[in-house]
Amino acid sequence: MEELKRQVLEANLELVRQGLVFYTWGNASGFDKSSGLMVIKPSGVSYEKLTVDDLVVLDLDGKVVGGRLKPSSDTATHIELYKAFPDIGGVVHTHSTYATAWAQAGKDIPSLGTTHADYFHGGIPCTDDLSPEQIAGEYEKETGTAIIRRFSGLDPIHTPAVLVKNHGPFTWGKNPAEAAYHAKVLEEVAKMALLTYRINPDATGNPLVEERHFLRKHGPNASYGQ
Repeated sequence: MEELKRQVLEANLELVRQGLVFYTWGNASGFDKSSGLMVIKPSGVSYEKLTVDDLVVLDLDGKVVGGRLKPSSDTATHIELYKAFPDIGGVVHTHSTYATAWAQAGKDIPSLGTTHADYFHGGIPCTDDLSPEQIAGEYEKETGTAIIRRFSGLDPIHTPAVLVKNHGPFTWGKNPAEAAYHAKVLEEVAKMALLTYRINPDATGNPLVEERHFLRKHGPNASYGQ
């Protein structure tokens, strides 16, 4: 658990280094399958002051089993993702500028080129609106279920990111570091897509080229890298 706490601290600090969070906007967590426990940033604690001892340990029922501070207000969303996507071990939430702009617009980020396709299979989906009852009820949990519902028919490993409408992005990966990495890539492709449409509002991707790029990195016969 101490190693996971170290990884979660490092993922949170990486969000700051990459310019993806400001003040206390956002959080990173990690999940240990063997113990069934997750570690997450505490609520409202400045990244500048964050230490390993500040991190909160919980089970997937939301019961705090370690730490002296309150967990992130987004904890229930993280929990729902770990329950629904069993192959992930890290989740990140930010309010990064460009990805959040797409979320506030309620638009999927389309796959327009090979940079996007190297990391995400198809567009980055945006969730539907939450109902008034969902917002008034277990809001953070309902945010998680909205993400899961949006991923019906999609592979969360091949597309490790989502936009929550009127809120912001969540990303995930096999560990906290990969989840943070995907948060940075998401922000860059969100920016590229916006700039592309400014230059050419009628721009479209090339599905054959994009599929080739995705498969050479993530397919069964992947050739990218050493």
